[in-house]
Amino acid sequence: MTECGPLIGYCPWDKQRPASCGLLAPRMEGRVDTDDPEKTPGVLWVRGANVMLGYYKNPEATEAVMGADGWMNTGDICNIDADGYLYIRGRDKNMILGPSGQNIYPEEIEQKLNNMPYVAESIIIGNDGRLTALIYPDIENAGKQGIAEGELQKIMQENISALNKELPSYSQISGLKIFHEEFEKTPKRSIKRYLYQ
Repeated sequence: MTECGPLIGYCPWDKQRPASCGLLAPRMEGRVDTDDPEKTPGVLWVRGANVMLGYYKNPEATEAVMGADGWMNTGDICNIDADGYLYIRGRDKNMILGPSGQNIYPEEIEQKLNNMPYVAESIIIGNDGRLTALIYPDIENAGKQGIAEGELQKIMQENISALNKELPSYSQISGLKIFHEEFEKTPKRSIKRYLYQ
């Protein structure tokens, strides 16, 4: 994260834990704004010598993320286990509220979907209490395997059916839209989600 010069957490290769982004960096403090950060995800706040003081000539943006005593809201939703390992669930601004009030983190679903056959990239969006997968298929790789572009809709639907078996009922995907061009990206290669909501 650029605002943290740029490191919040890391882990030596021999101490990694599955799905964790590591421990807080040296001289960095962190807290999750829930009563039980091991079980209940919340927003990660950090403080340390490498955390910015504010955005240059932008007091409104600074005020939006900086709290008292130098604590900065990262916008990341995470858990911290008893040993201090961080587990990022998603971004606060991307969280989707499920039909019964459950928090759905689209990045978790997208990560799984992006690892399925012939999926180049995806976005999960919420529409009227339903989740829809927007998928840009790996058309080039499919073509090399002898799969026609017209067959990709069926393959993507099969991917979603397989993924839904792994997901809780409130975060299952019910809609699908295929995109024939890559999703528009920021200069740092993040998908511009707001264009697809």
